[in-house]
Amino acid sequence: MTSTRGRVAALLGAAAVVAGTTLAAPAVAAPAAGAARPGGGITGQSGGITGQAPCQGAPEFTCGTITVPLDHSGATPGSLQLDVAMTGNADAPKGDLLFLTGGPGQPGVPLIRRVASKLTPVLKDYRLVMFDQRGTGERALQCPGLQEDMGSSDLAVPRKQSIADCAAALGPNARHYGTADTVGDMDLLRQALGDRRLTIDGVSYGTFVAERYALAHPAHVARLVLDSVVPQRGFDPLDLGALPATARVLHTACQATGCTTDPAADLAATVRRYGNGAQILDALTSYEFADPDYGGVPEALHEAAAGQPAKLQAFIDEVHKNDAAPAEFLSQGLHAATLCADSHFPWGTTDTPVAGRAAALERTRQRLTTEQTWPYDAATATGLGSLLVCLDWPREPVPPTPPAHRKLPNVPVLLIGGDRDLSTPYEWLYEEAAQAHDPQIVIVPGAAHSVQSRAANPAGRQAVYDFLLK
Repeated sequence: MTSTRGRVAALLGAAAVVAGTTLAAPAVAAPAAGAARPGGGITGQSGGITGQAPCQGAPEFTCGTITVPLDHSGATPGSLQLDVAMTGNADAPKGDLLFLTGGPGQPGVPLIRRVASKLTPVLKDYRLVMFDQRGTGERALQCPGLQEDMGSSDLAVPRKQSIADCAAALGPNARHYGTADTVGDMDLLRQALGDRRLTIDGVSYGTFVAERYALAHPAHVARLVLDSVVPQRGFDPLDLGALPATARVLHTACQATGCTTDPAADLAATVRRYGNGAQILDALTSYEFADPDYGGVPEALHEAAAGQPAKLQAFIDEVHKNDAAPAEFLSQGLHAATLCADSHFPWGTTDTPVAGRAAALERTRQRLTTEQTWPYDAATATGLGSLLVCLDWPREPVPPTPPAHRKLPNVPVLLIGGDRDLSTPYEWLYEEAAQAHDPQIVIVPGAAHSVQSRAANPAGRQAVYDFLLK
């Protein structure tokens, strides 16, 4: 979620984790039902992970499915099947390492080979487990118009008709695709795996899911890795963390590359002149995956500030074109359903009547200060796609939010971030660190989103290895 956000582009969190070599883990049979697990407990009985067999296209891993209720309260009938993938070392001495991908909307199973290649040094001690969270992957929620408009971005502004069509297609069951539902699924997965406690490694939105799971099931968490952190308080639809962080990030990147302009001042001047702050923020938070130094951006901003926007507009258009992605890679239908179910907006929640939302948003726009939004403006904060999708989303019940004062369980917690990350700026990391008992913090210079994946600077990945192998 972007942010909190959980940022979709951000939320490409684990998508960025995916470059790498293949881990040739041998496929082995799953232990018999009732066998002892290193993490304590027993493997799931019948009704746990079913249909276990070598994964299609990646036979060195074991795939299966788990059946979960559509509605964990039992009020709405129905069930869902979630795909699960595992490395073969079911007898790993430290038990299971559950890796959570980003989004909301990104699958897990298709990425297991690439994620395993990044975690090779710890896979003698842990069995790696990944799963497709409800509404993702081969069973992704499908909203074609929203998918076309937003691709893998959660800040691009979609057409109103696309939002309406998506809400109509998902219907009243959309409310069963929030983070609380995924947390319920995770605990059923834990039971099916036979684990008393899980070690969890989350990236971007995956950190938010990990945190919410730890708050809901503190006795079932062994340790947490939080990479590119979304705070447990949830998605900030105004993005008031990322807006001011842009100045810091651009200045840091500018110093590293030797540029001679002031990109933050040029950005502020460009937004004043053209009112295109939401487009620029969207482009920057996607471009960080390609180039954490934001190469060419200071020059484009400098020209735009002087009244020559062609280079900047070409940059924005190219990034948006490259954001295209199918729902199986990142489901915008799931993204919308989750953020609208989870989030607190200027108008309240998605259980607030639709009629009064726009007026409440306008009142918020008028109250925002330059200090809160610079180098952007108030119109940027209230004009982001991730907020506007939920502005007209149909009214629906929403789950309760954990109390703000609740701390994470007293287990080891590693928080890692990059100093070039706009998707989940490191200010959020420090916010979440205050909710841990004895946090270990690693900020990696020159890294952007999804630090574990950054080959150019292995410091974040090494920190994960050291933490997990203690």
